[in-house]
Amino acid sequence: MSTTTPAVLPDRIGRVLLALCAIATLGAFARGFTIMAEVSDERLITEAWRTFAYIVFAGLWAMIAVAPRAQRGVFELLLLQKTAITVFALVVNDVPDAGMTAAVDASLVIATAIAYVLCRGWQGWRTVR
Repeated sequence: MSTTTPAVLPDRIGRVLLALCAIATLGAFARGFTIMAEVSDERLITEAWRTFAYIVFAGLWAMIAVAPRAQRGVFELLLLQKTAITVFALVVNDVPDAGMTAAVDASLVIATAIAYVLCRGWQGWRTVR
């Protein structure tokens, strides 16, 4: 086995975790339309921005699920953003939805971090000679 290619089973498990993250994010996208229909006009643009951002996140997880070592920085960007929002939600834990946000985003961080290790995501940064 090559030192640059992960074993088949860990790689497959990592890819499935990433696909599950993408699917869960598509669920949040669908839920976003319900939220947009219920919010006040003052919150509509913010909720629309958040809802449409779910497509970007789902796409990023799908990209690395398909080719986990072909993307430079996508794993790291996802981990950075999801870790930041998890920490922020924990800090402001008395704000509505903070607890749920912390739990959901922490689970995405954990799944993505496990996939990063299983798929050897850091190898996206290697240079090809």
